[in-house]
Parts: sequence; C-alpha cells; structure tokens
Amino acid sequence: MLRKRFLPYLLPFGLFFIYNVSGQHINEITARLDDTTKEIEIKQRFTYVNTSQDGLTALYFNDWNHAYSNKNTALAKRFAEEFKRSLHLAKDRERGYTQVVSIVNNDYEGLDWNRVDNKDVIRVQLQSALAPGDSIQLFFTYSIKLPHTKFTSFGFNPNGEYALKDWYFTPAVYSQEWKLYNNMDLNDLYTDITNTSINLTYPEKLFLATNFEETGGTKFPGGQNIQLKGNNRKNCEIVLTNTKRFTKHVTRFLTVSTDLEANKNVGITQGISINKIARFLNENLGRYPHGNLLVSELEYNKTPLYGINQLPSFIRPYDEQFQFEMKFLKTAIHSYLRETLYLNPRTERWVGDAIGNYLMIKYVEDLYPNQKLAGKLSRLWGFKSFHMAKMDFNEQYALLSMLSARKNIDQALTTPNDSLIKFNQKIANAYKAGLGMSYLSEYLGKEKIDSSVISFYKNQKLNPRVSAQDFRETIESFAEKDIDWFFDEYVATRKKIDYKIKKVEKSEDSLTFVIKNKRGTKVPISLFGLQKDSVVSQYWFTDIDTSKVFTIPRNGEDRLVLNYDQKIPEFNQRDNWKTLNGFFSSNKKLKFRFFKDTEDPYYHQIFYVPIANFNVYDGITPGMRIYNKTFLERPFQYDIAPTYSFLEKTLVGKASLRYRKYHGKSGLYVSNYSFSGSTSHFQVNSRFSTLTPAISFGWRPDDLISNRRQALLLRYRSVFRNIDPSIADQVDTDPDYSVLNLRFWDVDNDILNYTSWFLDAQHSSDFTKLAFELEYRKLFQSNRQFNLRFFAGKFLRNDTDSDFFSFALDRPTDYLFDLNYLGRSESSGIYSQQIIIAEGGFKSQLENPFANDWIVTTNASTNIWRWIEAYGDIGYIRNKGENARFVYDSGIRLNLVTDYFELYFPVYSNNGWEIADRDYGERIRFVVTISPKTLIGLFTRKWF
Repeated sequence: MLRKRFLPYLLPFGLFFIYNVSGQHINEITARLDDTTKEIEIKQRFTYVNTSQDGLTALYFNDWNHAYSNKNTALAKRFAEEFKRSLHLAKDRERGYTQVVSIVNNDYEGLDWNRVDNKDVIRVQLQSALAPGDSIQLFFTYSIKLPHTKFTSFGFNPNGEYALKDWYFTPAVYSQEWKLYNNMDLNDLYTDITNTSINLTYPEKLFLATNFEETGGTKFPGGQNIQLKGNNRKNCEIVLTNTKRFTKHVTRFLTVSTDLEANKNVGITQGISINKIARFLNENLGRYPHGNLLVSELEYNKTPLYGINQLPSFIRPYDEQFQFEMKFLKTAIHSYLRETLYLNPRTERWVGDAIGNYLMIKYVEDLYPNQKLAGKLSRLWGFKSFHMAKMDFNEQYALLSMLSARKNIDQALTTPNDSLIKFNQKIANAYKAGLGMSYLSEYLGKEKIDSSVISFYKNQKLNPRVSAQDFRETIESFAEKDIDWFFDEYVATRKKIDYKIKKVEKSEDSLTFVIKNKRGTKVPISLFGLQKDSVVSQYWFTDIDTSKVFTIPRNGEDRLVLNYDQKIPEFNQRDNWKTLNGFFSSNKKLKFRFFKDTEDPYYHQIFYVPIANFNVYDGITPGMRIYNKTFLERPFQYDIAPTYSFLEKTLVGKASLRYRKYHGKSGLYVSNYSFSGSTSHFQVNSRFSTLTPAISFGWRPDDLISNRRQALLLRYRSVFRNIDPSIADQVDTDPDYSVLNLRFWDVDNDILNYTSWFLDAQHSSDFTKLAFELEYRKLFQSNRQFNLRFFAGKFLRNDTDSDFFSFALDRPTDYLFDLNYLGRSESSGIYSQQIIIAEGGFKSQLENPFANDWIVTTNASTNIWRWIEAYGDIGYIRNKGENARFVYDSGIRLNLVTDYFELYFPVYSNNGWEIADRDYGERIRFVVTISPKTLIGLFTRKWF
C-alpha cells in the first residue's frame, strides 16, 4: 500500500537515475605494459552514448600518444617554433606511436577508421547513424609505443620508470560540432567524461601512483596486476617508479598522493602543510568529489613557480615550509580544477587560471601577509635598499604579466591556448587572469568574489558542458556593480590600462582634480589619499572616457596616488601621483642603484654596473655602464658606457638614446627613434668615432607564435678618424666620411626552414651602392641540414681610388663599424682569422678579394655527421676596367652553435690544395660571439 502511494513520486527519480547511468560513456580497458619493448597492449571496450541532439554517423577519439610518431605532427611543429629539435632528430626507438589492430562494433563487425589530417585523432565510421539518446559498443584492439620522456616528460625514461598521461583512446567532445585538437605539449586534452575501469599488468619491480582509485591488485612471478576505477573522469594518469616515492596523506577534506618534498620539510611538518592546504581548498572551492588527488613532481615541473623560487636550492631565498607550500599549492590547485571543472582547456583556459592564481594570491595574503618577493635576500646588506627587496611576494603577478605587455607581445586572455607564445602560455596570461580576479575583489568586495568562486565550483563541478559564460554569469549574480568591462575589455582584449592625475586644486575642505584616461580603456581606477605613508582615504572612479573632473573631501592628504596598492595591472605607474605640497616637492628624487632593479614609480632610477670590453688595440677596457632600463621595458632609454683603454691610456666607449613606440599587435607594430655614438681604436694610436641618428620600423604577422619579422632602417652614420702619423700614408681615403644607409630585411627564424633576406642601399659623397642577401637553411626529414646563402652587390657610382668601400669576398673592411671584429685591421695572426659572414662570405683568403664594381657569390654547406659539415663557395667579382673573375673555395665546417661559434677548415680553392700548406694553421677561420646580450638571445628566443 505504501509502495503504491509513493510510486508516482519515485518513478521520476528512478527514470532520472536510469538516464544518468545510461547517459554516461563507459570505458573498460585491459592493458599490459611490456618493459622490454616499452609498449602497452590494450583491449578497450567503449560504450558511447549520444547525448547530443544530432544523429552521429562517425565518432572521433583522441589518440595523443601518436603525436610523437613523426616529424610532421603538430607537436613536432610546435617544438620547431620553440627552437627545440629533439623530436625532429629523435631516433625511432625514442618515438611514440599507436598501432591499431582492429576496431569492431557490438556485432563484432569491422569498422572503417582513419586518422584525421595527420591529427592525433581517429575517426571511426559507423555503419548507421547513432540517434540521440542511443548508445553503441566499440571494441578497440591496439598497442602504443611509449615515447621517451625527454620530449614532454611523459612516456619512459632510461631508468626504467614510466609516466602515463593521455595514453589511451578517449572520446572527443561533440557540441554542435566535433572539437578536435592536437597534442602540442600544452597539457590541455579536451575529452568527454567517462566511467572508466582499467585492468593493468606491469613489471613487478615498479611502484604505482595514480589519480584513479585502486580497487584491487595482485602480484605474480614476473609482474603484478592492478584494477583502477574512475567515475566522471577525463583521463587516468599513472606514474611507475623504481622506488616508492609517493606517500598518501589522508586529511578530513581529501586524500592526497604526492612525491613532492622539500629538503628540510619532511615528516610531520610536511603533513601539517598538506593538511593546511587541503583545508584551504575545501573552504575556498568546495569538497573534492573524487577519492584521490595526485600531486606529482612531474606535474609541478610542467608549470613550476617561475621567478626567484627557481634558483638552486642552496641559494633559495624562502623558508623551506613556505617554499614547499607554494609548490604543493600550485600543483594541487591545478590538478584539483582540471579533475573537476571540465572547461574547454584549449579555448577557455583563462577561467582555470583566474581561479587558480586568485587562490594562490589569497593564500599568501591570508597566511603569509609579510612575505617578500625576494625572501631572505630582502634583509641582506647591499640588497635591502633595492625596490625589488621591498616588493611583496604577490607583486610578482603584476611584474611578470606586465613584462609581456611592455614588450608589446601580450595577448588577450581569450586567445586559444595553442596560439599563445610560450611566455604568455606559461606565465603572463595565467598571472594576468589571477590578477584580474584580485582586481575584481578590490572593486566588488572580497566576500563577493570568494562567494562567486565557491558557488561556481559547487554548481559546475563535474558538469561535462561547463563554459566561461557560466563563470561570467556566476560572478555577475554576486556583483552589485556593472562588470561588463572586466569580461569585454580586460579578458577579451589586450587593451592597456593607464591613468594619470592632472590639475589638482585645493580648498580648505575639498580637493578637485582631473583623471586622464591615457589609453581609453574604460575600467575602474582606485585613488588613495596619503598622509606621509599612511592611507587616509580611498575612492573608486568609473566611466572615464578621456578625462574627468572629480572632487573629494579633504582629510589631511599630502599626496594623491592612483592604484597605490597596485591591484590594477596598470601599464605605466610612473605618473600616478601628485603631491599637494607645492611644485618643487612634486619633483621625483634621483635614486642610484648598482645593477638593474624593478621599476619604482616614485623615483627617477639610474643604474650602474661595471663592464669590460675587448679588442686588440684597446685591450681589456673596464668601465661603468649607466642606464635607466628596469626589468620592465620603457619607451625612453639611455645607455652610457664609458670605458678606459689601458693600452691607449684614454677613454673609449659608447652611448645611446632611444625612444621606442609600440603600435598594434600586428602589421606595423613598433617604431624606434635613436641617436648613438661610439669611440674606440681600429689600429694602434688610431681612433674612430661614430655618430648615428636613426629611425626604424618593424612589422610582424597577426600570429605572434610566428618567428617572421620585417624591418626598415634609415640611418645616417658619420665616421671620424684620428690616424697615427706613422701609418697615415697607408690610409688612402679621407679620414672623415658620412654614409646614408637604408635597409629593409625580412627574417623568418624557423629552426626547420630558416629564411632571411635584405636589400641595402648606401649613399655618400664618394659612392652609391646596392646590395642584396638571401639566406636559407633547411632541416630535412633525413636530419640532413642544408644551408644556402646568396649575395649580390653593385656600385651605381664609385668615385673612390681605394678598396676601403669596396665589396669583399671574405673580410669586409667594415667602414660603418657594424661588425664586432676583435682586431679589425689585422692582416696576420689569430685575430686576422676571425670571420664574420658578410658580403662575399668566403672562408679562404684569396688574392685580390675586393670588388669596386660588382660581386655575386653563393655559399652552401651541408652536414656530414652531426655538427660536421662540408661547405663550398663560388662567385664572380669584377673591378672597373677588368674582366669578371671566377672564385671558389671549399672545406669542412664545425657548426658548433650556428652564428655563434663555428670553425672553418679550408681544403681546396683558387689557392689550390690549402690543406697541404705548411702554414695551414693560419688559414683556419673562426666565428665567435662574446656579447652576453647576443648569447642570452639563444635562450630567450624560445620564450618570446
């Protein structure tokens, strides 16, 4: 009777339960890992449920392990863009791939399948359309060859350990259309959630850690078997190690498996820290719905704490407990959100970044409010006076996100993950997203943002179709102010925020002032009133189009400061304050600092650092460099570097003034206006000095990942020479001259296909000439590299009687003093063997190497084995009144670091068999670069 009475009410719940069970993909895997071949044999039964409103004639599955299979995958191309050749040069045994044996349906009928356009996706053609609400069982039989961990940290390592992630077939997401993405080492697999069970057999010597629940396991001679289960999960991660590195921490809030350790923070102290973080996550997000959270060193290393905390452990500036907690917190938050908020990580990654980094900021504010960015270094004598030493730990978010903006390489937070340059993808965009949440927190109130994060997580965790729009609607439901600006401008664009105070007028009871919006980005701006260093008033102002007048009560302020707490990621804070104590007190004081510092907006910072240069005639020239460039780029820069020549007993050096203006994201993106001068010696007791006003423009494509750049330079170089009387008769040109130089170049600096060309025009009172250079490098599928360079030059007018301005085959005279010769006037000895590939580009020193009419040369090389290459140069040169002359040379090149350190060993040329010459050692040529700035570019190019 009771059953009949409640049956009408229970029936809908029963149907709802049945729908949920039947509406969930079911994934059953049996896998066996072969330790010898590094392969996993997999049998997978997949029950696909069509939860869409469309009939599906084909199903798509992610096969990201296949991204390592060849040199043409999206992963290989991404590596090339970041100047990583590891996957291109990999041996077959190091690659990963997937070999499909069969794919059959419920009736064990074979289904047609194919790979989609070399994507890491498999398309399975169904025999009939799968209607909405229907399901189908597919049986996959395949094996995967795991890649070496040197590529992305996943796969096998030489120690016999394994890191498995995105290793089996997972269903691609269908939402009106299929979302098909390649593996590009961005940690952003987008797949449908499934109820997954795995039966894995693996070697007996290994220890297993996973993000799934362990439901059973056995050991047997030669191996062991484990059963894993994960409901409402995306993917199973497994780490197999030779030693038991992972420990399990069971807290009131969640269970954690981790191998993260700090040097001194072990045992009970580590457990206390983990419990504290688990409580924090539970209070600020909500209950973790799964049985186990995996927090691994491997995951941390993919997105570490960038900055000072990456210093070697013996000079690490933070307390061990703080260091461990930040390391664990960042990794735990990332895993926590990835395992529960199923946003599209390729297109909506910014939501997870915003929540994650906001919680990082909040954790430090709540538990370590006095933590400095420089840690213990901030108390050291000699460093504690630096502005960086006074910065709070959380100020790094503004500093590193602004580093990108000041270089004009920032990208909108909504930019797809695979379209971000590496620095933005790893650091800047994530920090900007977290900083934006802190900005909202200050504007709306901390409680509202905290509540919106908790509400969003509670309502959307495990939702297979959560989106950024849901996040926006959640925050808007808690906001009592208009926040369209946050999503429409701060998130969706790369517009800069920049305000300035103007025209302060005082009365006895009020202050009237103008706030100017320098960039036109209509976002709220905060104003603080300070009395000495204490805040006595604070206001928020909105709706400032260009400029607006405001009046506030007077409360004893002696200074007004915009964005005083630096919660707003403002482009330029150097004009954010106005003093109320008169004109002279408003002038910023000078601050001299040894070495570079972070930007202090309240001082004129001048930096100085010892330097030392070298050339044969001046010797080692120590000196002092004086400049104003902080870690953040600024429009106007000066750089003065006087040095002392001990050999010549006089001052030498250089100086420059430069104003740089950035424009849009693409097209014409930068203009430079500069004036520079230098002085040094080109021979014993013979000085040269240059003065150069210049203007240049730069272009780049809309895709910032592209390494292509174009530039136009116009400069007027004046050269003044004081020549020693003893060699005056050897100089057959006027000592002083000026050259107007116009050059356009186009460079695509790709590691697989490098292309560069320029067109150069020069005009002076004595000559007019044109030159063209084309350089091409290609790394072939066979790993053979081919280098080709073509140069052509022609005098339109040449009224000189010497070869000083002539084209050269192997060692240009460098009359514009552009090339960094160690001994530019040397004709014998080791310094004369330095070669800088310019003009003719020949390596052998031939007779009559100059051309005062025209020159055409081609330089080529290809590798024989690794960095050992064979080179050859051919060309024609012509002097006025003579017939054109054919020239050639050949030899062996040791290409140790291209353009930075190379050796050339001539073999055969117009000189004959040079290798048989008894003075052969003097014929060897070398390329060497000792400029620290140039060498640093080798490492920074992959980031920017």
